[in-house]
Amino acid sequence: MSRQRSLLSLVLVLLATFLISCSSPTVAKAPPTYTTAQLTKIQTYVPEIVAVRDRAAELKNLIERKDWIYVGNFIHGPLAEARLNMTYVIPNLLPQTQPQARQIARDLFNHLVKIDQAASDGNSLVALNNYAEAIADLGKFLELVPETSSAS
Repeated sequence: MSRQRSLLSLVLVLLATFLISCSSPTVAKAPPTYTTAQLTKIQTYVPEIVAVRDRAAELKNLIERKDWIYVGNFIHGPLAEARLNMTYVIPNLLPQTQPQARQIARDLFNHLVKIDQAASDGNSLVALNNYAEAIADLGKFLELVPETSSAS
């Protein structure tokens, strides 16, 4: 009986050794972070987006005055530049943030189109509603940008 226990102990030790050697250790992955190059690229474009967001009251005044030509100029000028800068920033954001940033950029575009259409129709109510949404989109986008590059 003593011999059977020794043999059983040996088999269990070999089995445990085999199972432990086959398992792989779990390596903790560090959370993704921004590289210096990414931060530099982001810092190039974010101040321009912030500047347009800060000038947004101009668009509201133009809509309220029903100055539709200048509304169109503002949409196709500074706001179009801000949207373009957003498309330059998106690839430099963290991978899990990029889909949300792309959706916000699409939403901003849709709101700008609706403002432009409302300006063509002379509908200040629709223009003001979409203006508010567009400014909210700019704010949401800037929240996704890393703190060190945000001038807000």
